[in-house]
Amino acid sequence: MLNFVNDYSEGACPEVLQRLVETNREQLPGYGKDRYTGSAEEKIARACGRPDAQVFFISGGTQTNQIVISTMLKQYEGVVAASTGHVNVHEAGAIEASDHKVLTIPQVDGKLPAPSLREYLETFWADANHEQMVFPGMVYISWPTEYGTLYSKAELTELSDVCHEYRIPLYIDGARMGYGLVAPGADVTLEDIADLADVFYIGGTKVGALCGEAVVFPQANAPEYFQTMMKRRGGLLAKGRLLGVQFDALFTDGLYTRISHQAIDTAEIIRQALRSKGYELYNASPTNQTFVVLENSKMEELRHQVNFDFWERRDANHTVIRFATSWATKTEDAQALAALL
Repeated sequence: MLNFVNDYSEGACPEVLQRLVETNREQLPGYGKDRYTGSAEEKIARACGRPDAQVFFISGGTQTNQIVISTMLKQYEGVVAASTGHVNVHEAGAIEASDHKVLTIPQVDGKLPAPSLREYLETFWADANHEQMVFPGMVYISWPTEYGTLYSKAELTELSDVCHEYRIPLYIDGARMGYGLVAPGADVTLEDIADLADVFYIGGTKVGALCGEAVVFPQANAPEYFQTMMKRRGGLLAKGRLLGVQFDALFTDGLYTRISHQAIDTAEIIRQALRSKGYELYNASPTNQTFVVLENSKMEELRHQVNFDFWERRDANHTVIRFATSWATKTEDAQALAALL
């Protein structure tokens, strides 16, 4: 079976595993107080062009989103997201379980348009009854989005400007950030993200690490006792070294972006095959996620030889499926899928 169901099926890239083995027998302080975690924090801050940034390592993406959002919001506030946002669709109500509401806006290509955000905020504050409503206290977006698309620098800047105008933070979920940074046509750098977002995270789980995400507060603006909230929400590892060692390796000699190219290259092999054979691509994702519309019987036929992800029903006879590649996807597997199509 060929496997394209997600981008976290494999373990970790060899360089990360090697560093874990090399440091395995060392006795180190817990909860991220070890020297490898400190080194990773410094390397990430430098890569962001923000040497004073605060960096925290959390066990996984859902925990990260819940901890960041619930810690930064006031009790009466919710988080604004695109209707397709991960916190709204695929996190099992984790935000709502922290006593905050996800406030949704219709998406366009998986993105939250800045004009729609402005209209939403203007409407809220113009409502004479807004004190009886959930206040919009933060904006959440993903880069890349859940549909593999990318905000341009201009789009991010416009969103950031609206957030600053209304004095609410912009939070960027970077679960697949490595793939966005190296995607063809991307005009956003890690330094740009640090300039435009109030908080963001750099994904490790889907980009070369066994697990873990790096949360960055670029203006040294972390909420007071943020690590205490990590502990309270179950996102702080006693063996914090496990995350520190991995991110220290990923941010040494450009490893994080170097390994990301493989996902983009293999995804392009698949997309070129789909185009040449007349398949309907659902959107123009330039990253590691490829969405295609299949007739249901053809989908079931393909399922005998390929693992892929169901995305959504297009209509009674057609389904949108996703092929996801990763840092570990073999070129020959992408070519084999192309031949099967």
